[in-house]
Amino acid sequence: MSLAPRAVLVHRVTEYEELLARHGTHGQAAFFLSRRGRDIEEVRLRHERTRRAMAEVASAVPLRWRRARVERADLDRFLFGPEDVVVVVGQDGLVANAAKYLSGQPVVGIDADPGRNAGVLVRHRAADAGALLAAASGTATSGSHTTGRAAGTVVEELTMVEAVTDDAQRLVALNEIYLGPSTHQTVRYTLGLGSDPGSEGCDAAPPEPQASSGVLVGTGTGATGWLRSLREQRSSRLRMPVPTDRRLAWFVREAWPSPTTGTTRVEGLLSPGETLRLTVESDRLVAFGDGMESDALELTWGQTVRVGVAETALRLLC
Repeated sequence: MSLAPRAVLVHRVTEYEELLARHGTHGQAAFFLSRRGRDIEEVRLRHERTRRAMAEVASAVPLRWRRARVERADLDRFLFGPEDVVVVVGQDGLVANAAKYLSGQPVVGIDADPGRNAGVLVRHRAADAGALLAAASGTATSGSHTTGRAAGTVVEELTMVEAVTDDAQRLVALNEIYLGPSTHQTVRYTLGLGSDPGSEGCDAAPPEPQASSGVLVGTGTGATGWLRSLREQRSSRLRMPVPTDRRLAWFVREAWPSPTTGTTRVEGLLSPGETLRLTVESDRLVAFGDGMESDALELTWGQTVRVGVAETALRLLC
């Protein structure tokens, strides 16, 4: 007998809940906000919309299914199973937060507060949860897209980026990975282009010593965020990938020219099998994904990290 699917509802603490945890009561939280020109009623109403969306999604889970809930802060301690259907109820960023801990499970993004979110990754409403869960449980991989049992249901496979260090630490992200100083000041390193350790090929040019405030490597999903700001800041003509494109874009932030550091390698694209290789020449560098600085890899003098296209993709229901 096959194991019944498990619906895993991913959510985050609302602003209203954070205010109550900090100030103790609704009245004290209201006073705190009023002193800053804000109305707690607006915050409370958003909280209520989110709670209603969670309740509606939970009630749509089939009775024979197993179920679990996980808050964003606990994602790094939650064990996802291969039979899970992951339902993210919240904002686009919450999908990215969950993606790094998954290994191919289908994901349904539910917009908990329509009109306030861009809806790039949370594309559905809570009322559609029942049909989406039925479709997600029957997905079957077919090329770069996945077709579900429900007619017209498609799962996009969104490319992810990964960083692997020379001591086997690994970090995966949906939008981008930042490599640089935790202070975002200047750091020194050597930057090179090459192939995965197991692939044939060699660097296209000698590695370049650089001094900058860090390097950003991201996907087509991340091309509308941090990567876009860097591209526009330097008026780059680099053609950015789309979310399902198996390529990555990379930019060096504020590269500094000096007698010992260069600025000839400041942007580019990486195809599958190609990597950006960074060797540390400072006391400490960090690598973190999707803005989650609390979950970072730490690198020291002489360590090397390679960044490229991840084997895992985010399987998101359209």
